Amino acid sequence: MAKSPEDMAAAMIANLKEKTGKTLPQWLKITKTGAFSKHGEIVKWLKGEHGLTHGFANLIALKTLRSDSGSVANKDDLVAGQYAGDKATLRPIYDAIIKAVSKFGKDIEIAPKKAYVSLRRSKQFAIVQPSTKTRVDVGINLTGVAPTARLEKSGSFNAMLSHRVRIENRKQVDKELIGWLKEAYAAS
Repeated sequence: MAKSPEDMAAAMIANLKEKTGKTLPQWLKITKTGAFSKHGEIVKWLKGEHGLTHGFANLIALKTLRSDSGSVANKDDLVAGQYAGDKATLRPIYDAIIKAVSKFGKDIEIAPKKAYVSLRRSKQFAIVQPSTKTRVDVGINLTGVAPTARLEKSGSFNAMLSHRVRIENRKQVDKELIGWLKEAYAAS
C-alpha cells in the first residue's frame, strides 16, 4: 500500500534541512515575516526567491497557513469548517456520501483537508467538496470512463481527478453516484 499523505509529508519534513538548507521551523519563521494570505502566493515566492521545488514550497505553504490535515488536532473540525455558515445545509449530502463509501471496505481512508475531504484507498479515488453554498462537487478518478451529462469531465475543477458530479440535494446521492464511487474505489 502506498504511503499516506501524512507519511509523505513527514518524510519531506525530515529531509527539508538536507535538501533546502533550513528546517521547517526556520522556513516558517521566514514565511511568517511576509504579508502572505494565500497558499499560491507563498509557493510562488518560495520557488522564485528561494529556488525551492514545488513539493517543498507547497509543504511549507500548507504548514505556514496551517491548512493541511496534519496541522489540525481534530480532523472533524476541518469538516465542520467546510459546512459552516452558508454551507451548513449541504452537510447531509456529505454525511450520506461518507456513510455509503464507508461500506466499501475497511481500507477506506477519509482524509479531511481545509477545503475538501479526500477519499483514499491505496491512492485517492475521490474528493467531496462544498464548492458553493448550494452545491457539493464530488470529484472521482475514473480514468478511461467516458463522461456523461451527469458524470462530467473534471476540467479545471481538479487535475488529480478525471470526473466531477455536481450534487445539490441529498436525493442526488443515489445508486448511480455510489456506483461510480465504488468503481473508482475498486480501481485504486
